[in-house]
Amino acid sequence: MALAPRGVITWWRGVDRTLLFTILALIVTGLLLSMAASPAAADRLNYPDPFHFIYRQGVFATLSLAGLLFVSSLSVKGARRLAALALVGSLIVMMALPFIGHEVKGATRWIRIGTFGLQPSEFLKPALIVTAAWLFAEEKRGAPIPGRIIAFGLYLVAVALLMIQPDFGQTVLLTLCFGGVFFISGLSWIWVVGLGGLAAAGSAAAYMTFPHIASRVDRFINPESGDNYQIERAVEAISRGGVAGVGPGEGEVKHFLPDAHTDFIFSVAAEEFGLIASLSIIGLFSIFVIRAWMQAMRLTDHFAQLAVAGLGLQFGLQALVNIAVNLNLIPPKGMTLPFVSYGGSSMLALAFGAGLMLAFTRRRPGAYSSRYAV
Repeated sequence: MALAPRGVITWWRGVDRTLLFTILALIVTGLLLSMAASPAAADRLNYPDPFHFIYRQGVFATLSLAGLLFVSSLSVKGARRLAALALVGSLIVMMALPFIGHEVKGATRWIRIGTFGLQPSEFLKPALIVTAAWLFAEEKRGAPIPGRIIAFGLYLVAVALLMIQPDFGQTVLLTLCFGGVFFISGLSWIWVVGLGGLAAAGSAAAYMTFPHIASRVDRFINPESGDNYQIERAVEAISRGGVAGVGPGEGEVKHFLPDAHTDFIFSVAAEEFGLIASLSIIGLFSIFVIRAWMQAMRLTDHFAQLAVAGLGLQFGLQALVNIAVNLNLIPPKGMTLPFVSYGGSSMLALAFGAGLMLAFTRRRPGAYSSRYAV
């Protein structure tokens, strides 16, 4: 029994507290905003309990924190193996989705477990990033395995399964993160140009193949070509909030937007708490990403460097996409704001990714270059 407290003390001394406290701040922010937006969502969906989503968000937050603490306590090897298992599990479930999946808004991305909907692609992202980082690092150190070929094979399988659902937004995010890890691993500019051209060709093919993608792009370019109700209301809410906001509970957008508590939670925050709250949320994500990349540069293990940089890129890009959609800067993607939006599957997967990052950045003998004090 004496080992447990000692283990907690060792973990506390080694964990990156800046990353940990930033994650906790984002989760608390999400809970507070859930109190603002969720009762209206419960009313729109005819739930008898106005606190239905708040209670569920609290449960998801508790489970996510427990999972985060467990994963962050693993060794580098243990965390890497867990990511590989998560990748295999995610791919298997995604292969089965056409047969056992639950369809929502024309997309089959979830499996139902009681009242809970699990989206395996959310867990696929951090798992593939970490596994690809290991494969790239192994090939670079001279291991007798075709690391890049295997990584690309896994990536192509993941993209194919995502497009079957279909989920173009997650495909774009996964591609950017995978490309980022590949570039950091020592990719030449010839590969950069070639893969950039391939990505552009894939985007054009998706536009011509999937009507819903073409519709979103067309409505973004020409708002009069279709229904932009959610985007227009979100932008109006942000403008209405001004600097100080209209006040807690006084916002209007949450009563009209179907996704106000999920994809458009940033608009709810901006309307009720103003520019100050909006910049605070952006600041938290900025601190998280900058800290992750700073620590990645200081690590001595090339695999850990790639994994932490890739996971930091995933969090940063997902937040950037969500906020950009709320501001009508890019076509809508249907992507959550990490740890802030309502959603159990998303929060659990994000906690898994954050736990991996904390595991890789924990201070251990020889983990960091002696040039840096951490």
